[in-house]
Amino acid sequence: MAEQPLRVLLVDDHALVRSAIRQALDAPDIEVVGEAGSAERAMELALEHRPDVLLLDIDLPGMSGVETVRELAPRLPDTRIVMLTVSTDRRDLLGAVRNGASGYLTKDLTGEALLRAVRGIRQGDLPMSRAHAATVMSHLARGTRGGGETDAVGDALSAREREVLRLLAEGLTDREIASALSISPRTVESHVSSLLRKLGVRNRAEAAQRYREG
Repeated sequence: MAEQPLRVLLVDDHALVRSAIRQALDAPDIEVVGEAGSAERAMELALEHRPDVLLLDIDLPGMSGVETVRELAPRLPDTRIVMLTVSTDRRDLLGAVRNGASGYLTKDLTGEALLRAVRGIRQGDLPMSRAHAATVMSHLARGTRGGGETDAVGDALSAREREVLRLLAEGLTDREIASALSISPRTVESHVSSLLRKLGVRNRAEAAQRYREG
């Protein structure tokens, strides 16, 4: 019997990016079962379709990609969640892997490379560059030697949340932060709420102080 197509779900808040990914994965052995532009919609579709592979951006409106991995990984043990992002930040990489991501790809790879990476998942290949794999292994090795892990809270912040925190520490208002990052004030509020929870602080002033203390 012929092998069933690899079922893939795409999650990215930019429709043009999703279209490009879908085009790159246009192959007889791959079936794109759905696409979502937000973490909330991604969770609905992922639990409905239970795809073989979930390609997930990190910077999403509302809940971040890393938080989405944390929520979905325990519920979808047979789904390989792979981050597909512009972020090369070490903390994003380690935060994603720590919370259940099976791979980490950056959007500077070609369509052909993305197709090879997705196809390789079925054979057990690691969808991650050598440099990122080396970073993860080095981090794990340090933990094994007793050096401890890096700050898990800091690792859990997404790249966008760290940008918001930096501007917050500089004294900008939500509206000013929204203008600087080209996002809505409501999205800023969502990011602030998330980073306050992750940092374990009560208000913005404490978060700004935490940032200034490094």
